[in-house]
Amino acid sequence: MDLFIEKIQHLKGLMLGVSFSALLLAPLAIGISAYLITHPKFLHLIENEGEFAILLTILLTVVLVTSGIWLVAGIQQFRSLNSWNKRYGNYLKKREDLDKDITSKYHLEDE
Repeated sequence: MDLFIEKIQHLKGLMLGVSFSALLLAPLAIGISAYLITHPKFLHLIENEGEFAILLTILLTVVLVTSGIWLVAGIQQFRSLNSWNKRYGNYLKKREDLDKDITSKYHLEDE
């Protein structure tokens, strides 16, 4: 069981990295897309470049939606990992207390 928990702890570090990247990169992508969409030259581009403007608008919309989903997923993952850290800390403390109780009860102290 301890080996399984250690493996999950290792994966937790990887997931924390993914979560932080979502929390950093998604707002950046949203900001850049929002800036481009609200820029006055973008409106001019839409008026003058029919098919390309439609494709660019669709692309920016997809980036906004995907980044929003990625940001929400990153926040949820971060909360989940934070909860895991608390539960894992409690598990380690209980395991240590139990080890101490067993050691003192059966006089198994190292000499």
